[in-house]
Amino acid sequence: MTRATRKSNPARYDHVRTSHKNEMAEDYVELIADLIDSAGEARLVDIAGRLGVSHPTANKVIARLQREGLVTSQPYRAIFLTDEGQALAADAKRRHRVVYDFLVSIGVSAETAELDAEGIEHHVSNETLAALERMTRR
Repeated sequence: MTRATRKSNPARYDHVRTSHKNEMAEDYVELIADLIDSAGEARLVDIAGRLGVSHPTANKVIARLQREGLVTSQPYRAIFLTDEGQALAADAKRRHRVVYDFLVSIGVSAETAELDAEGIEHHVSNETLAALERMTRR
């Protein structure tokens, strides 16, 4: 694809914009699932601490996730994933694992692969993800 073609095709950036929009929701539901699995509950203070954000910032995102039907919560209570939230968390974990496994298989250290997978998982297409998974299984 030539540079001129890229400039004249704004639709090609739709995937990137959508990925950026969904990235925060995926990170939050994935973390909530991890907290529930490890501690039995996901509390706002734990979410904020793990993500390195302020309590009000985490609260604002949780409110958005509630409006989107991904989580449920009550004031001063734990946060739970809806069925849709659980599905999104499972998909985010799977995408992370595939990218991580691929990076490790090509010689990237586990620590670096973990950090890189966190960003890549949100932006890789399903086609590329499937190819990474096939390469890792060889």
